[in-house]
Amino acid sequence: MQAQTAVVPAPSLAARRALAVVLGAALVAIAAQIAVPLPGTPVPLTLQPIAVILVGAVLGSTRGAAAATLYLLEGLSGLPVFAQGHAGPLWLIGPTAGYLYSYPFAAFVAGWFSERGWGRTIGRAMCGMLVALAVIYAGGWSWLALTVGPRSAFAMGIAPFVLADIIKVIIGAALLPYAERLIMSSRA
Repeated sequence: MQAQTAVVPAPSLAARRALAVVLGAALVAIAAQIAVPLPGTPVPLTLQPIAVILVGAVLGSTRGAAAATLYLLEGLSGLPVFAQGHAGPLWLIGPTAGYLYSYPFAAFVAGWFSERGWGRTIGRAMCGMLVALAVIYAGGWSWLALTVGPRSAFAMGIAPFVLADIIKVIIGAALLPYAERLIMSSRA
């Protein structure tokens, strides 16, 4: 008598894409919890920017932006996914809201560059990631500038983070080709 083996169908492409979006949002949420408060600024130093950029670069423009949007919706709904375990609608009007709102756009930009082959070399990946980082800075700075003025917004929301973010982009660009290969091999 021969044993019957159950055949489990492979998940559909739509299911795999949806799972990738959910996992991308989870990565951003985890990166938000790695936070260091800095003196003189309401903005903590987190791994969120590089997580958003990597999610966009690996998942592509549409799914990357969807993952970042899902992350915002999770925080809005009360899940403690924002930096330092914060949650709720007040965080989407607080001093860091501009950064949060910029995440879907930054993920889209990183994905757009990646879809055009910019992730294949470290140098080009760094350029695309720096453009996406500029989107995050623009969002964060402009929101802060509404309440504290342009110079103070730069001093509080950009200057303390530039060096650390450039280091994160270098590391992210170095990891990107491996992350893309991992995603591609899982699609096979």
